Amino acid sequence: MLPGRGYNELSLGDVFESAMTLTETHVVLGAGLFGDFNPLHVNESWAKKGRFGTRIAHGYLTSNVMAAQFGMLLYGTAIAYLEHAIKFTAPVKPGDTLHVAWTVTAKEDKPKHDGGVVSFSGVCKNQDGTVVAEATAKLLVKNNG
Repeated sequence: MLPGRGYNELSLGDVFESAMTLTETHVVLGAGLFGDFNPLHVNESWAKKGRFGTRIAHGYLTSNVMAAQFGMLLYGTAIAYLEHAIKFTAPVKPGDTLHVAWTVTAKEDKPKHDGGVVSFSGVCKNQDGTVVAEATAKLLVKNNG
């Protein structure tokens, strides 16, 4: 793989987008990985009686779908994922396609690290255009070249 974007290659206002369908497999594997077997996530009969009328995905999954984009965008250039804050605004259900857009909102030079801290603002929408999560993130990124 080629190196991802370096600190010196990111500009204020840059937008990076991705999309992925969250499947039943993601929810089941997530329950096992997280140890969160809340019936809201794993018991359709129980969840049908709840406010959403069906099972919903763990918030961790939505958060990780958003954060995973940095793994590809900053492949080989990210030094550290410093901060991640997220607000969930609507439920995500197995089968939803999540569209993620991150925007560069600030840059802080860190010459000691040959790069700097990049701040991002992110929005995650489902296939219907409903905003399901909003997030902010900060990553320490080195320069390319």
